[in-house]
Amino acid sequence: MSQARRSCMVRVPATTANLGPGFDCLGLALDLWNEARFATGGEEIVVRVTGEGADTLPWDAENLVAQAALRVYAEAGAAAPAGLAIDCDVRVPLASGLGSSSSAVVAGLLGANELLGRPFHRDQLLEWAADLEGHPDNVAAALIGGLTIVVRKDDRLLTKKILVPEVHVALAVPELPFSTRTARAGLPTEVPMTDAVFNLGRMPLVVEALRTGDFELLGQVMDDRLHQANRLKLIPGGRAAWVAAQTAGAAAVAISGSGPSLVAFVSLASDANAVARAMADAFAAEGVAARPLGLAASAAGATVVGLGQDHCDGGARR
Repeated sequence: MSQARRSCMVRVPATTANLGPGFDCLGLALDLWNEARFATGGEEIVVRVTGEGADTLPWDAENLVAQAALRVYAEAGAAAPAGLAIDCDVRVPLASGLGSSSSAVVAGLLGANELLGRPFHRDQLLEWAADLEGHPDNVAAALIGGLTIVVRKDDRLLTKKILVPEVHVALAVPELPFSTRTARAGLPTEVPMTDAVFNLGRMPLVVEALRTGDFELLGQVMDDRLHQANRLKLIPGGRAAWVAAQTAGAAAVAISGSGPSLVAFVSLASDANAVARAMADAFAAEGVAARPLGLAASAAGATVVGLGQDHCDGGARR
């Protein structure tokens, strides 16, 4: 496979996952994008970061974007490039429950796949992304876009993209030290049958409510008994912010991913910023600074632009 000098740009959306009862199965792409520009050449791997994490993320081969890129070279049986420059413009808040690490993984995989001439299908990239991330919901939504359902069938992942009408969300992103690993470690390894059935019955209704824009139904079914109660205990001010979102008119509220961000669904775009501010104010009243964000869902997933090439959704051949 040729390693001639090439360059490309990858755009990857933020994501919110779980969506109440859809633990590790549901994800939704959001209209907030990280960008990574890749170019071969030079004598070493260099990662330059602007925006979120510019002072904390690695600027070398230890960066997650670079690690994912090197995974593709290894899987292709190709020598890693002696020099690789990756310029990352990071807009998704880190360690926030908005898929920042998934965005990095997907960017690295797609960028390297493009530099190598796109030898790998999107489904294969998804498998590696889930392996690197540890769970598939955020990476599937980031790669595919829209509302994504993902489950494992034997040795492969099955995905289904659901196109949803205009969906707007309010987010409060608290400034709290938080890790997905910690949040997952606090979850039970076994759950009562009644709790499993509770979630199973509600998950398809969440999908249907988002697919049809039925926010009244969404407010009745975005409940969970598997993970949110345990995680909410780890988020100072989280309960107050949850109640504030409901009081401000949110149709439904959930923990975004493993937290600490909260995501609230609103029926009108004009309500998103107001609900986000209400949640941020509630966090502040509990002594926790939080950033309010009003975002729309994104029907598009990750896109790749190769030098002199057209846009290609997913950046891989079918």
